[in-house]
Amino acid sequence: MYYDEAADAVLKTLNTSEETGLSSEEAEKRLDKYGKNELKEEEKTSVVKLFLSQFKSFLIIILIAAALVSAFLGEFVDAFVILFTVILAGVLGFVQEYRAEESIKLLKSLTSPEALVVRDGKEVKVLSSLLVPGDILLLQAGDRIPADARLLEALSLQIDESSLTGESVPVEKSTAIYPPETPQPDRKNIAYTGTSVTYGRGKAVITATGMSTAFGKLAGLLEDIERERTPLQEKLDQFGRWLGTATLIVVAFVAILGIIEGFDPFEMFLWGVALAVAAIPEALPAVVTVGLALGVRRMVKRHALVRKLPSVETLGSTNIICTDKTGTLTQNKMTVEKVYVNGTLLKVTGEGYKPTGDFFNGDKPVSEDIHLHRLLATGTLCNDAGLVENEGVWDITGDPTEGALVVAAAKEGIWKNALEEKHERKGEVPFSSERKMMTTLNSSEDGLYAYSKGAPEVILASCTKIFLEGHEEELTPERKQEILNVVNDLANQTLRVMGFAYRKVPEDILYEEAEKEMVFSGLMGMRDPPREEVKLGIATCTSAGIRTIMITGDHKTTAFAIARELGIFREGDLVLTGTELEALSDREFEEIVEKVSVYARVYPEHKLRVVEALKKKGYIVAMTGDGVNDAPALKAADMGIAMGITGTDVSKEASSMILTDDNFASIVSAVEEGRNILKNIKNFIAYGLTCHIGLVFIVLVGVLAWHTLPVIAVQILWINLITDGLPPMALSMEAPDRGLMKQKPTKAKEGLVSRRMLLTSLGLGTLIAVQSIWVLYESLNNGVSLPKIQTLIFTLVVISLMFNAFNWRSERYSVFSLGIFTNRSLIYAVLSTVILQLAAVYVPIMQTAFRTVPLSLSDWAMIIPLASTTLIAMEFMKYLEWRIHR
Repeated sequence: MYYDEAADAVLKTLNTSEETGLSSEEAEKRLDKYGKNELKEEEKTSVVKLFLSQFKSFLIIILIAAALVSAFLGEFVDAFVILFTVILAGVLGFVQEYRAEESIKLLKSLTSPEALVVRDGKEVKVLSSLLVPGDILLLQAGDRIPADARLLEALSLQIDESSLTGESVPVEKSTAIYPPETPQPDRKNIAYTGTSVTYGRGKAVITATGMSTAFGKLAGLLEDIERERTPLQEKLDQFGRWLGTATLIVVAFVAILGIIEGFDPFEMFLWGVALAVAAIPEALPAVVTVGLALGVRRMVKRHALVRKLPSVETLGSTNIICTDKTGTLTQNKMTVEKVYVNGTLLKVTGEGYKPTGDFFNGDKPVSEDIHLHRLLATGTLCNDAGLVENEGVWDITGDPTEGALVVAAAKEGIWKNALEEKHERKGEVPFSSERKMMTTLNSSEDGLYAYSKGAPEVILASCTKIFLEGHEEELTPERKQEILNVVNDLANQTLRVMGFAYRKVPEDILYEEAEKEMVFSGLMGMRDPPREEVKLGIATCTSAGIRTIMITGDHKTTAFAIARELGIFREGDLVLTGTELEALSDREFEEIVEKVSVYARVYPEHKLRVVEALKKKGYIVAMTGDGVNDAPALKAADMGIAMGITGTDVSKEASSMILTDDNFASIVSAVEEGRNILKNIKNFIAYGLTCHIGLVFIVLVGVLAWHTLPVIAVQILWINLITDGLPPMALSMEAPDRGLMKQKPTKAKEGLVSRRMLLTSLGLGTLIAVQSIWVLYESLNNGVSLPKIQTLIFTLVVISLMFNAFNWRSERYSVFSLGIFTNRSLIYAVLSTVILQLAAVYVPIMQTAFRTVPLSLSDWAMIIPLASTTLIAMEFMKYLEWRIHR
């Protein structure tokens, strides 16, 4: 990587010259040899493959087989309905995933299109894609680094490497030689692809391009990581296999039993197929897809863009969130929080780069204070950053630390542009990592002044006086020590502390003499503060049984302090650095991984190791990130969550979901949506099982006890068609239960149907069967005709299932406590289903098709009370459970 070699040796190895650069002819040859300076993109799934991928699940295959059998037996209506729902589910899934991919293209951050290089002895702009090793690159503030390069010059050069290392503070660069064992983040003589210059200028020779860069190597790691199927996909397949097997066994048993009892074999075969089709919830894929798609639409409004529909449920099952710090938990905006002036420590309020906020001495606001004004003016004049507003959004230009000083001054009404008009800059002594301070010389009405800022101990060393109580007084050793104690206290609060000084100087002063015998004006402590809403979000996750783990490239003390402030770090937890993690064997690490809540100074391979260790322990892991360094872990996690604003293209491509506002709180909203979707899917399945269990029991008892078919094949298919259509779709729109985010996450190995739900469905299905068998028994004893009996049972089952639909709005809460009319979609779905059933009973052409006869008012007077017991029984059970838990 050339960081351990002298600059002259690197130039010689690359056969180039610092003064003249490469010739155009040589650059062309090297472009042929090394290829374009571009990252190799992951092969995109074609539109056709994306569409066909929607039909891979075992349940879908069973449904297609059922449709083919139905068509073969002449049941074309049912075959059409099954195929229609399957295709509808596929189309909905395809459209959503295709839209997500298109949205990602819009979210992609633009890489630097051009770079300034030296070629043929001239400074020229070249397309970044045409850069080659050996090109001499010229860097200045605001530039995005287009390729990996060894620095030849570094004049106060600072580079933001957060996209690569996760460290929030810009790195001061140098041209020094570093030992071979130096870790990547500490190789300060290298400029990396995708990072950006925040301050100063420099010159570098390009050493690697395209996939050979550190950026490219990380992107290449992604090819070795297989994206696993989501828990929902696994659960749907598992449910499909279980249901398919159970259905075939039960139907075969009942059909054979019917033949033994003397029924026509062909009729029993048709009936068996009808019952089998009825037992398979063909609406499930469509309902699942609709539920996921509706959840995705709601999540977009809450700043989360989902790339793959099944991933929504994965987030709902998540029990660990591994999150980056910078920009996700914090604002990624350096902000002045404390000011030490005139012997007093002041607190500064406000958020981000908005120039609104106040200065407080305890609870008392401070304004129009001469000491505070002089300190803020010093920080503003000795400064190259700016504050800009664009359509109501405030941002800074230049270095984030300097920008924080400009914002702090603006909160007190000191605007940089206006101040510089009155105090024109006449000269400067630039900042350097060796001097650790910067000084400007500015004119004013009463002469020339020098203004300095820098490391507190360096600034104090340059001062002989201090501005106190409106006067310049001697800076005694005792006062110096008092100031240094304040510096230590602020540093222990993870604030980055800067000192400030000024001095009136002669007009003809030599610049290097300006930084002597200065007057100390104060300190400012700043940091990248946590987002206001994150603490509540983490608390919500904790109550929901989701643990939050911080993984960052920042220093251990900073990471620990933020984690403790936000509630991530708990008593007894561990904090590990990347170096400490490397020293552990896989076995040792797996023994303690559940106790670690903060990882600091980590590299990409460390993040990947953490994710894989947690997954081995059986956790469903969500991982957030924005940099290239996060991409491998994002892809390996069960749920990779990329940042839409600050995220790199590589991190977005590796993710399952993108936060369009880069905010941790949006993850909490997405978790709630995911849990609600899974809840609704489970409730729909339980609703459907009630129907299927009831029908099997009704027919089985009718055949065994009375040698009678209580419902015929075409009626079973109709029940299946109208009850598994609109009501389940409406159930998928049900709002989250109260306390949903206080429940523990679904266990990874837990199926879609829990034992509790299966027993409840079995009980309700048995109740429906008992009602129907009682009707059969009474009707046979009273000499009622078989068509009338079948119509009664046929209608009773449909109406019972409509009452049952209200049961499954919530597994635990009463429909009355939820509000009967809060899910209007379900009201409309039930009314529509009842109207269709009335048509099957009273419309002549449908009477012929379904072999029904008209029912009288006395029949309905029996059906409705009987059917309502389905709802009444479930409400009673919920009430008993509520009393017990209360």
